[in-house]
Amino acid sequence: MARRAHDVYTEWRGGTCRVKWWTGEYHANGRKRFESEGGFTDEDEAYAHGQTQMHDLRKGTQVSNRDGSMTVSDWADSWLASLDLRHLSIRLYRSAINIHIKPYFQGKTVGQLSILDARAFKKTVHGKVGKSYAGQIVGVFSLIMNDAVKAGLRKDSPVEKEARRGKFERKPRERKKDMDVEAVHHLALNAQQRWGDAGHVFFWTMAMTGMRPAELFGLTREYCYPAWPKSDPRTDDDSAEERKEDLLRYGRGPKLMPAIRVQRQVQYEEGELRFFPPKYDSSRTLVIPDFLAEALDLLLASHNSEYVFPSIEGSCLGSNNFDQEYWRHIADGAPENVSPWVKKPRAKTEPVPSFAGKRLYLIRHGHKAWLDEDGHSRFAVETRMGHEMQGVEATYSSVTVPMEKAIRKALQARWGGLGLPAWQPGQATAPQYLSRPSISSLIRAVVAEHGLDSDVLAHVQAARPDVKPATVARILSRVRKCGA
Repeated sequence: MARRAHDVYTEWRGGTCRVKWWTGEYHANGRKRFESEGGFTDEDEAYAHGQTQMHDLRKGTQVSNRDGSMTVSDWADSWLASLDLRHLSIRLYRSAINIHIKPYFQGKTVGQLSILDARAFKKTVHGKVGKSYAGQIVGVFSLIMNDAVKAGLRKDSPVEKEARRGKFERKPRERKKDMDVEAVHHLALNAQQRWGDAGHVFFWTMAMTGMRPAELFGLTREYCYPAWPKSDPRTDDDSAEERKEDLLRYGRGPKLMPAIRVQRQVQYEEGELRFFPPKYDSSRTLVIPDFLAEALDLLLASHNSEYVFPSIEGSCLGSNNFDQEYWRHIADGAPENVSPWVKKPRAKTEPVPSFAGKRLYLIRHGHKAWLDEDGHSRFAVETRMGHEMQGVEATYSSVTVPMEKAIRKALQARWGGLGLPAWQPGQATAPQYLSRPSISSLIRAVVAEHGLDSDVLAHVQAARPDVKPATVARILSRVRKCGA
């Protein structure tokens, strides 16, 4: 071994040169800890590499072989465990890691990955899944590698930052049509035919509040007019002052404004439907026009479900595929339907032109457009939509009683323009369903009686011949995961 410089050594072994350099660390016995790298054919090249490592060490950018030797799989698991995010984000990250990242980079270390490896991974992912999901997976991998750099496992990320080149091209935007109050009325009538009274009021509520679908699915009596705010179940000290003010401002009475409290939404976690805070923690109070307050009062008096808008079977809407089972039939129209589960055929419904083939979420967009058209305060509008504003406007603005009264008046005027009589439950033809067990309850009953290893599909189809095998398989997987 020939000493070439302070703390950098080179030696020849079997026709190749190996270089050693001090890591700046010491062993327990006080001796310096060195790292090495071999395979050089030129001693000067080996020496220069050692000097570079020492230079990086002095700058604080040197990555030791020991740190870089952590496998991608181990680092991804550690990275995921360190995150404190919403459950949907964790679910996306875990899926990307377990299904795509760990299998692709199996056996490889964090320090080994190059730009070519990252490019190949991106190409492979785009060949397996759709463009949107592929972008999410590559984005998760990029986050993992960026944090590997911060943790000192790499000098830089192997994921390239795509610089924009060439002329600017505007991203295509979804073409929206104006939301006319007549279209909402049409949706409500179709919903009455398909779903019943809850469907009729559901669409007027979404159009008049701009609530997100999951917030409407999870809306329960204690947070809805006429019970709220007297029924507010919150007991925490942080909201005590707010609850006192709400009692003086909202509720049933000549000097109070009817309102809905958006306090939570429903989402699936680990196969179970649970309550979660609204998106972006956007808890808020939404004043409603008089006609909607009357409709909600009548609707809640007509059923005993805890949910304001129960499904056809009386359960939470969040447990259904709302888009396929409700929305598409309501927006696109549906032919007359003869079913063994209804007393008489369900009448034909005509499509709603401005919503046919479109997303349910566009009703929320339409509500925002209505508020903008009526010239309401920007802060009041964004607060009502559950958006967080930045800057001076957010610091100094507040939603006042006159602002809320103006919103109520404008929304009432839109409905009043239709010249409709006050809504009453059962005005339109509603489906009269015979006793029909839900698919989920059927599956759980079969599992409880016959066990998970029985022919669950055969037992379910004996009671519900209309149920598809794929539906049974999907729900059964949730039952297995939750231990029935």
